[in-house]
Amino acid sequence: MSHNVRLQDYVSIVEISVLSLYVLQVVRIMSRRWIQNPNRCADKYLDGIEDFIEFARTHNPGATRIRCPCRRCNNTLWETIENVGFHLVRNGMIETYSIWNLHGEQLNNASSSNATRVDNVKPIVDPNEQIMDIINDVFPFASTKINQEGEDDVSTPMDSAEFEQYEQLLKNANQELYPRCESFSVLTRIVELIHGKIKYRMSNLCFDYFLGVFKRMLLTDNCLPKDHRHAQKVLNGLGLGYENNSRLQK
Repeated sequence: MSHNVRLQDYVSIVEISVLSLYVLQVVRIMSRRWIQNPNRCADKYLDGIEDFIEFARTHNPGATRIRCPCRRCNNTLWETIENVGFHLVRNGMIETYSIWNLHGEQLNNASSSNATRVDNVKPIVDPNEQIMDIINDVFPFASTKINQEGEDDVSTPMDSAEFEQYEQLLKNANQELYPRCESFSVLTRIVELIHGKIKYRMSNLCFDYFLGVFKRMLLTDNCLPKDHRHAQKVLNGLGLGYENNSRLQK
């Protein structure tokens, strides 16, 4: 009888331990929902990247390169930790990579069936990624590439004016349209609005009118430009300025 009691106690302890591990794993996965955030300029996403980088440094001490879990490298290419952080902002993290087993996180039996498969993940393109691609095309010094010998290519030197322009563009790309707005950044909205202006041949007066209406509809501390001139200044920094047509000015 006592033997059966001890056996039942042991089974109960094992069940509780397995359940605890499972609960911890679920909580951990839930805390990493930022991975699926489509707005990679949102504070929660950027904070999540910092958490991942810190995790990778802690679990890979002394490593100069780690697997890059961005959607393009797909955990098959190795990059410096600094470049991995940049790739995650530019390309986004694999949406299913919520258990970082390829970067030192231990799997348990309760979660091993949920281990990430990285071979069938398809890249997803969103406006934030396209904007970051444009920024890096305009400012190639900001993107470090690996040459055929596996070494970092030397970046093209830039002057202070270019660097200030690059920093301002990054600020607009990372700045939320209004506080706690994780779906839209200032830069992506400006690009979309100007695209509509050109596509539908809106005059500057018409564009300014509707831009003012949109701005008043948002929270008072929104960052939407007040008119087409301020919006165009941002696009000029991206090399996306447009030529004004005199017939469309009035």
